[in-house]
Amino acid sequence: MAKKSKPAPAKSKPTTQKPLGVAKSSAKIQKATVTTGAPAAKAQSHISAKAKPLLTKKQEMIAKKKQKKAAAKTAAEEAAKERQSMRVVHVGLIPKSETQGKAAGELAGALQGKAVVGFKKEKVLVLSSRGIVYRYRHLMEDIVSLLPHSKKEPKVDVARGRLLNEALSELMDLRSCSLCLFFEMRKQRDLYLWLSKGPAGPSVKFLVSAVHTMEELKLTGNHLKGSRPFLTFSPSFDRLPFLSLLKELFIQTFATPKGHRKSKPFYDHVLTFTYLDNRIWFRNYQMCIPGAEGASKIDEITMEKMSLVEVGPRFCLNPIRVFSGTFGGPTLYENPHYISPNKVRVNEKRKRGEEYREKVQERHSRETYKVVNALPVEDLAHVWDADG
Repeated sequence: MAKKSKPAPAKSKPTTQKPLGVAKSSAKIQKATVTTGAPAAKAQSHISAKAKPLLTKKQEMIAKKKQKKAAAKTAAEEAAKERQSMRVVHVGLIPKSETQGKAAGELAGALQGKAVVGFKKEKVLVLSSRGIVYRYRHLMEDIVSLLPHSKKEPKVDVARGRLLNEALSELMDLRSCSLCLFFEMRKQRDLYLWLSKGPAGPSVKFLVSAVHTMEELKLTGNHLKGSRPFLTFSPSFDRLPFLSLLKELFIQTFATPKGHRKSKPFYDHVLTFTYLDNRIWFRNYQMCIPGAEGASKIDEITMEKMSLVEVGPRFCLNPIRVFSGTFGGPTLYENPHYISPNKVRVNEKRKRGEEYREKVQERHSRETYKVVNALPVEDLAHVWDADG
């Protein structure tokens, strides 16, 4: 018997059900159109505004980066404008008004060649050659104490066959330093200071003289270790081209970067660089603010009551040459007034030799005069002789 085939189940038609939120919103729109008579276009725009896609996290991050870059650019431009407009030539020209007092931090950044945002923090490598005497070693330690952003390195042997500039450049690269102060000792009496900017220069060679360390002077001035200094320069640094280059090197070397981990956010001392007699004289002063009676803030104390007390060290720099590279290269400037210590010593010996030669000549001329102008023998000269 043939099996009866079961009839195929009837296909159900797909029903399009609206979501609950959309159904409610459409009901609200219909109700609004019926009751209040508001146009349907306004309601639809309200729904589309809610349904707009939000910005992704990546787009938000890109927008924030653009804002930060724009803010950094504007800050750097403002700092550059203030650096050009506000230049402190002497300590007495520090701003006195309230408006200039508010910009004291930016003024200090301009003095140090640093803007608030967008400048690289400099690190200074300080080292010396072998054979340095105790006085110049103490001077180097005093300079290290003044520079919290410095790194000290053991002594370098200059007498090796390897070139000096290659060895020092490699040390700067290993210690991640962009500036170098190298104290070179010669003949146990002459001290030369190299100030070099890496990796491409320029560099300057000085002869150091008139050295007085902190322990030797024993002055009454004192300031915090690691505090940030004000740098002041004499007007000659803006007139002569090679001095303007030296000024920029001094600013990058002796100006403590803002926010350095070993520095303190205080300005309590002044480093002065004075160009006089074709030499650069270095001094370090403490800024003393007297305690005014009844003054609750330091701003109430006028600048006239402030005083400077010397701390030390003292030294004099005689520029010899300015090179375009690090520790050498083509000469950019040569000091015509410089006389090497060897020539000075030779001239002193020659002067002493001339004095001795004149003394011997006078003695010889006196003896010849006595022989030529001898006195005649008297008749009674031998009266008292025993044989007579």
